[in-house]
Amino acid sequence: MPNDFLSFFLAWMSAPRQVGAIAPSSAALADLITREIDASTGPILELGPGTGAFTYKLLKRGVRQEDLTLVEYGSDFMKLLQMRFPGARVLWMDAARLTTHRLYEGAPVGAVISGLPLLNMSMRKVVSIVSGAFSYIRPGGAFYQFTYGMSCPVPRPVLDRLGLRAKLVDRAMLNVPPAAVYRLTRRSRIKVVTGSHSSREASRPIKLDDQTSRLCTIAA
Repeated sequence: MPNDFLSFFLAWMSAPRQVGAIAPSSAALADLITREIDASTGPILELGPGTGAFTYKLLKRGVRQEDLTLVEYGSDFMKLLQMRFPGARVLWMDAARLTTHRLYEGAPVGAVISGLPLLNMSMRKVVSIVSGAFSYIRPGGAFYQFTYGMSCPVPRPVLDRLGLRAKLVDRAMLNVPPAAVYRLTRRSRIKVVTGSHSSREASRPIKLDDQTSRLCTIAA
């Protein structure tokens, strides 16, 4: 996509906080953020696809265009995506409004890929985006987010509020600038087994140990 740099740069010049990058993501980052996805993953929801760097990689991994829903707020990017991926569903909308109009019946999505600059957003907007995305993600599905920062781009209070855990997948050091990808999943629910214990004891909250409560982990 030789002309994508110019498109991205011009979009960044007009709305730097909204776009969040001056150039499309590299092949190394696209490979990393889609590494755990294949044709069997099922419907994919992509947020902020831009010029489609991640989308192309998803197609190479066997995902059908018909299984892709691309949510893009930039009108120029949206038109480009419609031309490049005619079989995909391309929506011109703010990802913070994912639940305003139901995108799916139920929660069939196997994975969400996000290229959104979450670090540039308010915590309220991050909550809206992540919670909206998880309203469509089926059990066992995941939300993949990349960041140029050194830690998880979804703040710990947001993870706690939404009942999520985040784990570093890996870092794409060849990307400019270097980037990291995190996988967000739902926390396992802890069931209280009642037996000879009184109902009062059974209803007490369980204190998690340090290892269980550590939500953002960095690979050694």
